[in-house]
Amino acid sequence: MPKTRSHYVCNQCGAESSQYFGKCPACGSWNTLEEQVLTPATPMTARASVAAASRSRSKFQLQLPPQPKASLTFNQVVDHPQTRFPSGYSELDRVLGGGIVPGSLVLIGGDPGIGKSTLLLQMANSLSLQYRTLYVCAEESVQQVKLRAQRLGVGANTPTPHSPPPTPTPVNLYLLPETDLDVILAELESLKPHVTVIDSIQALYFSALSSAPGSVAQVRECTSVLMQMAKRQNITLFIVGHVTKEGAIAGPKVLEHLVDTVLYFEGDRFASHRLLRSVKNRFGATHEIGVFEMADQGLQEVLNPSELFLGNPEEYSPGSATIVACEGTRPIVVELQALVSPTSYSSPRRSTTGIEYNRLLQILAVLEKRVGIPLSKLDAYVASSGGLNVGEPAADLGVAVAIVASFRDRVVDPHTVLIGEVGLGGQVRPVSQMELRLKEAAKLGFKQAIIPKGQSVPDLGMEITEVSRVVDAIAIALAGRRQQETEESGSGEV
Repeated sequence: MPKTRSHYVCNQCGAESSQYFGKCPACGSWNTLEEQVLTPATPMTARASVAAASRSRSKFQLQLPPQPKASLTFNQVVDHPQTRFPSGYSELDRVLGGGIVPGSLVLIGGDPGIGKSTLLLQMANSLSLQYRTLYVCAEESVQQVKLRAQRLGVGANTPTPHSPPPTPTPVNLYLLPETDLDVILAELESLKPHVTVIDSIQALYFSALSSAPGSVAQVRECTSVLMQMAKRQNITLFIVGHVTKEGAIAGPKVLEHLVDTVLYFEGDRFASHRLLRSVKNRFGATHEIGVFEMADQGLQEVLNPSELFLGNPEEYSPGSATIVACEGTRPIVVELQALVSPTSYSSPRRSTTGIEYNRLLQILAVLEKRVGIPLSKLDAYVASSGGLNVGEPAADLGVAVAIVASFRDRVVDPHTVLIGEVGLGGQVRPVSQMELRLKEAAKLGFKQAIIPKGQSVPDLGMEITEVSRVVDAIAIALAGRRQQETEESGSGEV
């Protein structure tokens, strides 16, 4: 019996090595080599694998039109305008850049149970009313998919491949419970769907390879062959990808380079809202987000996400401040909450939810050095409403004001928004898309905005206060609420 041997494959670039290295020799990434056991093949099995690989590649190879040997200029390239078509969900269309591009590859990743399959099944059902749609359920049986479809309200008379749909229903959604890539490619050739969903790419296997499904070689080869088929047949592919414990899509990093769009489904499994974020898009802007809410009938769109991440103005407590964050081209009004309390340990604790940890440490250092607030012996906790991840520097001013308000036990005016980046010298620096942020705040009824000095803004019916230092912004934000409380108490006495 032949002996088994193992080799090591980098999960970032796919490079193979006969021995383990802490650093990949090809791409230089650390701790990315994973061991894979190679099963030796008998001569008959090896010849059969080579023959199957040659047949598969000859049958499904990418057929390109003949091109001249000389290079082409942009004027010599023939234009083929692509018309986008809607997915049935405006939030998904927004993240994709305005709709689905025919022949594109979209990779969707996210934690288990976050709602990837639910979103794609609802999208496939919506698209099937106008386009032939194939749903490849590699991880579930057709009975399981039908149970989930009935719970989500998807058409109960969903046909299977090669069986015509019943006449009374317009649903044109086909199910294919298969993990063999050759069978899936043959089905794509015969059915010729407009849209195909692969759930998931880690469950597929290519018979010409001896490695196990989900390995680096299998994921890379299956995605490459599917990409050639999609470009040749002009099929739009939605591929579900598993994620690692660090949150990255499992498999080689080349997987994200092969596809046209990479989307991440984010959110707390125990919360109702979900965020669909674009990190790569060849046909639109990146870092766009779509907001969904998980309900009994599946995922529902949230058309005004600011109301989801904004608290009740009548219940504002000391340490709360309001900012306007921009995710791509979408402004979102978010409430920030800070809590500063004495510590009972030798080293104080710092904790964040939705705010970058290093940004909090930087703001605490600026407040202690430039503003004179002793925070080195106090615990500091900062959280965003709804757990929204706010990674841009425009939230610095809101974090600083919220921390000082909690330290002084003061309430910031809930009708005031704070926008600006805090520098190490205590300056308030300008940020981008200021007009877009202020329009969103004015639409929600905010009356005052504290922004960096020197930024031109239109007249939106709001009181605009420009500051150049963080100490001035803190004084204005806390003084405005004190004056309002004084006026209310004085009118009450009269």
